[in-house]
Amino acid sequence: MSAGPSAAPGSTAAALRHVLGHFVTPLLMCIGMGLAYLGAFHAPEPHDLRVDVVGSGPSAQVLAQTLQDKSDGALSVRTVPDRAAAVDHLKTQASYGAYLPGKHPELLVAGASSDTTATVVEKVFTQVAAGQGDPLEVTDTAPTADGDPTGQGIFFLLVAVSIGSYASVAVIGGAGAVLALRIRAALAVAASLVVSVIGVVFAGPVFGLVDHGLGGLWAMAWLYSAGILLIGVGLHTFLKRWTTLGLMVLFVMLNFTSSGGIFRPELQPGFFASLHSFWNGAGFVEGVRSHVYFGGHALGGHVLVLALWFVAGLALIGLAGLAESRRRKAAVETAADTGAVAGPAEAGGAHGPKHAARAGAGARTEAGDTEEIEEELEETVGV
Repeated sequence: MSAGPSAAPGSTAAALRHVLGHFVTPLLMCIGMGLAYLGAFHAPEPHDLRVDVVGSGPSAQVLAQTLQDKSDGALSVRTVPDRAAAVDHLKTQASYGAYLPGKHPELLVAGASSDTTATVVEKVFTQVAAGQGDPLEVTDTAPTADGDPTGQGIFFLLVAVSIGSYASVAVIGGAGAVLALRIRAALAVAASLVVSVIGVVFAGPVFGLVDHGLGGLWAMAWLYSAGILLIGVGLHTFLKRWTTLGLMVLFVMLNFTSSGGIFRPELQPGFFASLHSFWNGAGFVEGVRSHVYFGGHALGGHVLVLALWFVAGLALIGLAGLAESRRRKAAVETAADTGAVAGPAEAGGAHGPKHAARAGAGARTEAGDTEEIEEELEETVGV
C-alpha cells in the first residue's frame, strides 16, 4: 500500500529554487554586517584627536610639540592658558583631554563624550606622567549617569529604537500592503510614537541611562524613529521584499557604525568618520549627549540632522504615492484593453468595466502582497 502521494519532481525543484533564491538576502546581510562592523570597529586608532596641555610657558609649549611630533598624526595637541579654559574645551567637546603638568600631574577628561576616547587619552598621558616619575590623577569633568557607567547606554538605546522602527516597517509594508498609503503613513507615525515611548521608559525608569532631560530625549527618539519608519514605508513601494535589506544597510550597517556610540569618529576609519557628520544615528547619539551632559551645546545641529531625515521620509512617502497612483492607473488601463473584465462588466451593469478593472487589479495586488508578508517578517532580523 502506498504511504501517500509524493511531491512531483517539478514542484520540488521549483520549491528548492524558491528557497535558494531567498538565501541571497541573509548572505548579503552577513557580508554587509561583516564589512560594516569589522571595518568600523576591528582596529580603532586615534587620528587628529584633539587634546590640550595646560600652561603658557616654554615647558608647556615643548611638551605639546613633543607629543604632537611623536604621535605621527594620532593627536592634535594644543596649549591652553589655564584649567578653566581646558574645562571649557572639554564641556564644548572642542577637546577630549587636558593635561596639567607638574609635581602632581592631572588629566581632565569628559567621560560623557565617549568612554573609549577618554580611555585612549588616559593611556597616552599615563605614559607621559610615568616618564616624569609621577602618578597621574584623572578627573572626569562630565561624568555619565550612575545607570550608564560605560557611557555606551545611549548607543544601545539607539539599537533598540532602530530595530523597533525598521521591524515595524516590515509589518506595515507586508501585513498592511492593501491599505491606502495615507493610512500606512499614519501607522508609521503612530508606531514611532510607541517605539519612542518604549525607548524613554528604558532610558529612564527601567535602566537609569539618563537621570534628567527625558522629555528632550523622547522628542529626539520620536523624530529619529519617525524618520526611519517614513523612509521605510516609502521605500517599500519600490523595493518590496528587499526593503528589509535596504533598511539594514541604511540604519544598521552604516548607522550604528558611524553613530559614535562605541568609538567616536576620531578613532575610526575615514569613511565611517565622515558619515558621523550627517547620519541620523549620530544625530541621535550626539543630540542626547549634548542635551543630557553638555548643556545643549551644538544641540541645534544634531536636531537638524534628525529633522532632515524626517523630511526625507516625507518626500519618499510623496514619491511612493505618485508611483502607486500610476501603477493603479496602468493596471486599470491594461485590464480594460485586454478585455479581461468583459464578463464582470456585463454582470456589473451600471458599474462598467472601469469599476471591475479596479476591483480586479486591487485583488491581484492584495494577493501578491499577502504572499510576501511572512517572507518580509522572517527576514527582519535583529543585530
